[in-house]
Amino acid sequence: MKANPGGNLDPDMVYGRDALIALIWERLEQQSIVINAERRIGKTQILRKMLAEPKAGWRPVFRDLERVHSAQEFAELVYDDVQQFLGTGTRAKNFLQRLLEDNETNYVNLKSRTWKQLLVSAVEDLMKSKLPSRLVLFWDEVPYMLESILKKDGPEVAAEILDTVRSLRVEQNAFRVIFTGSIGLHHVLGKLSAAGIPTSAKNDMYHLTVTPLAPPDAERLAADLLSGEGIKCSSREDAAATISEVVDYFPFYIHHVVAGLRIEQLSASDSNIKDFVARHLVDASDPWQLSHYRNRLSTYYPNDNDAKMVAIILDVLAVTNAPADSLSADEILARATSRGATVPDRDDLLWLLRLMDADHYLSRDTDGSYRFRFPLIRRWWKLDRGL
Repeated sequence: MKANPGGNLDPDMVYGRDALIALIWERLEQQSIVINAERRIGKTQILRKMLAEPKAGWRPVFRDLERVHSAQEFAELVYDDVQQFLGTGTRAKNFLQRLLEDNETNYVNLKSRTWKQLLVSAVEDLMKSKLPSRLVLFWDEVPYMLESILKKDGPEVAAEILDTVRSLRVEQNAFRVIFTGSIGLHHVLGKLSAAGIPTSAKNDMYHLTVTPLAPPDAERLAADLLSGEGIKCSSREDAAATISEVVDYFPFYIHHVVAGLRIEQLSASDSNIKDFVARHLVDASDPWQLSHYRNRLSTYYPNDNDAKMVAIILDVLAVTNAPADSLSADEILARATSRGATVPDRDDLLWLLRLMDADHYLSRDTDGSYRFRFPLIRRWWKLDRGL
């Protein structure tokens, strides 16, 4: 097997996700799902594997919504996806309806349906179908789409989309959809709430977080890639374990490391692996796009003081004695204040810490203390900030 960093993988190249995929199919029998995941962790590859190998009785349809900028465009995509699923007769009738709407003349005086009417009619047509397979819509990057619509058309339209889709899930008991996104949906909901438009858009959905690979699965992936690339190593198992551990068991980075060793014609010795990763953490060209963790702060935390506060909190946690060290909220508050952070009050700090946890910057121990969620990102942050 060849390394393919960042590319779409064949289903048999998606390692360690079979149990997770089985859980997703099981939950879909009962309800729709929100999948939350850090970027580069492999969520899209999971959906693509499900798309290529659907469970019997299901027909998944995948849509990347990152480039959708209006409610009308979204509704038309959903409508068209449903039409491809329906039988020939229904599809032909609905195609004629759309044709008439899109080509109004003096002879045909039909008023085009609103985006909401189009979306509702698509789901109602779907639920009326008597087909052997059941459609499930995979909507990737839902938060990106909603952010774009919120900026372009205002919070009312973004909220109306969420509420309409929720109403359809409630009214049409068999309707299933999966929301995914690397920017958390909680940020969109927070902006709607701040605008005075609270919504319960996802309280009926099952929430699932995709984690890095389990160590045995990551090591198996690394070992197979080393073998497929013909990279020399004294012990393939030891090399695979080193690669997996040093990149926090992210499949994306495992592919990158093995591809890099092959390109540079390096053996997979312990020193070569660690040196390769160390060089990439400080590479000015940022081949792993790690600067995303810094640049997205202004998007996640648009209040300038909040973004600065988050950066200082990360600074504080990056310089703890060891990567595994965690700090309590009061310890973070004291150290952040000593670094010049402006903290309105302790509750404001607690609110930011919860958001940083939801955004995968931090994880919380059972005693309530916080640490960097991923040691690799902690290591990069420390280097990037010159700490």
